[in-house]
Order: sequence, then structure tokens, then C-alpha cells
Amino acid sequence: WLVVNDRLQTANDERLMSIPIAILGASGYTGAETIRLLLGHPQVRIAALTADAQAGKPMLELYPHLAFADLPELVRIEAVDFSAVDAVFCCLPHGTTQQVIAGLPSHLKIIDLSADFRLADVQSYAQWYDHAHQAPQLQREAVYGLTEQARREIKEARLVANPGCYPTSVLLPLMPLLASGLILKEGIIIDAKSGTTGAGRSARQTMIFSEISGGLSAYGVGHHRHTPEIEQGLSRAAGEAVSVSFTPHLVPMSRGILSTMYVTLAPGADALAARECLQDIYRHEPFVRVMPQGVAPSTHEVRGTNECRIGIFADRVPGRAILVSVIDNLVKGAAGQAVQNFNVMMGFPEPLGLTATALFP
Repeated sequence: WLVVNDRLQTANDERLMSIPIAILGASGYTGAETIRLLLGHPQVRIAALTADAQAGKPMLELYPHLAFADLPELVRIEAVDFSAVDAVFCCLPHGTTQQVIAGLPSHLKIIDLSADFRLADVQSYAQWYDHAHQAPQLQREAVYGLTEQARREIKEARLVANPGCYPTSVLLPLMPLLASGLILKEGIIIDAKSGTTGAGRSARQTMIFSEISGGLSAYGVGHHRHTPEIEQGLSRAAGEAVSVSFTPHLVPMSRGILSTMYVTLAPGADALAARECLQDIYRHEPFVRVMPQGVAPSTHEVRGTNECRIGIFADRVPGRAILVSVIDNLVKGAAGQAVQNFNVMMGFPEPLGLTATALFP
């Protein structure tokens, strides 16, 4: 009885120390994945869930795999008492987030999983997203949340713009190599492939099983909206403007991203030096692993985890190298990185709530 009582007291103490959070847009894939991860976070209490079109429904009706959890009912955003919340994960669709966040109380820590605050240049945002930015004053204070590259800024931030899935898979391998001068900024080619959850949960003909099963297709060729985000990060690393050729592809699997990057090595550099650079940069990182020489990572190895795995190879063409990067688009590419950023903002250990082993097969 004493042991049981001690455990109950410990659980009560942990609940008292937990941070109340709200998830806006909880009915989408990233919202549901954020819930899944935070249910395993010992310092978090999910206090509010919103989904305007699904308001009044329990989460188990939308996602039966969450039926075990004691979750609040879905409500409209205006029904949330934000005075009783300390942090917000915003999982709303692109283009709908700016005005919502602008209307939130100033005491809140906010992690935005949409693209609405990722591009520092509001004119570039208007060009790529076909409408003017609705909260330029907030854009100026937003921190781009690629955790491994911006911890100091994230720790002090009120608003973090969580990176896109494709950019995460590209920037983690390429930014250190550009910053170190081991690769040239010219001629970078990115061939990326994603599972279908990257397109969201909305019903559309091109995403039904019979349309995608057994096939592979390119999309957004030459004009995908993640291109300026990738170029923004690479330009910051290089200290000058960088342009890339980026083509994404849809693969008939539910989750995962594999990005293959073709780069030109700087004079005197080789693939071994590039690999050693990434090893040194990420040696103590909990979620980035540089693969042994000659080993290419697979999306199966990171499924359900917050991990990014990177392989590096010498091309048969002299002076060029090939990098292969894999992530789970819903975890390291979205909800997992959001939780990682939340941990940094709150001063928690980064792996808190993110230590799941990959689901294999």
C-alpha cells in the first residue's frame, strides 16, 4: 500500500508541475501526432484541443488510436480560455495561422507548425503563397526553429516557426557543409521523396489509394513552396545567396522522407572530409546520426522517431558528392521537432517525450 501511495503522490506532484498547453488544429495529422508525442511527455498537460469543423467531438471519434487517453473535447478556437494555458502548438493550415496567432495573449509560448512564419522576407512569402502576410510585425520576432542550428534563439523566443519537412531533411546535412566551405553553393540538386501524410488529411482525388498505389510521381516541379525556405537556410549558412534545384516526389507510403542531394565539393575537399565535418557537428546531438561510411539510411529506420539519419558518398564524377537524408515527416519534419523546440523554450531536456524507438518493419 505504501508503494502504491508513493506512486500516486509522485503522479500528483508531476501533474502539479506540468505545463498546460493547447493544440490548435488538432484534427489534422500533425495535430494528432503532436498529441501522441505529448501524451508521453511528463511535464505537459493537454488542456485544450481545437478543430473548428469538428467542434463538439471527442478525439477518439477522429483518431481511435488515441481512445486510451483522457483528452479534452474538441472546441472552436474562440472557446479556449488562453489565460489557463502557457504554451500553444499551432497545427492550422498554411495561410490561416497569422491572424490567429496575432490575436493570442502575449504571455503564450507559441510553436507554429504551418509555413506562415518560416520565411523572414514577407515579400517572398507573398510571392510564394499568393497573398500578403497578415502579421508582418510578428514575422519580425519569429525564430526559425531548426533546433540543432538555432538553440540559443529558440530558448529566448516567444514564437517559433517550425521548419517544413523537406527543408529539415535538406538543411541538417547541407548547412554545416556550406558554412565550413566544404561544398560549393552552385549546382546543388535535391531529389526528395515523401509519404502521403505530407499532403495532409483533406480528401482529394489525387490522394485516394487507387490513384497513388503502385506509382511514383513528381509534383511542384520547379516551383514547390519549400524551395525558398531551403534557399533561405542555405544562404544563411553560406553567407551569400544560394539557389537550388529542388524536385519533390510522392511515394505510396504513409510517412517518411528521403532526400538525395548532389553537391560539388570545394577545391581540395572530398567526401570523407564532408563526412567528418558532419560527424563533428552532430556528434553529441540526440536526434541526428551520421551513418557509417558506405551506409545509406532508409526511412524504415526513423519511422515514428524524431531522428534524422545522413549518409555521405563520393560520386563517381570527380569533385562531386552525394548525400542521403531520411526523416519521418510527421515527427522530425513536424510534431517531433515542435516538441523538441518546446523543450528548448521551456528549459527541459530536449529528448523529453521523444525517445521512442523506430517502428520496424
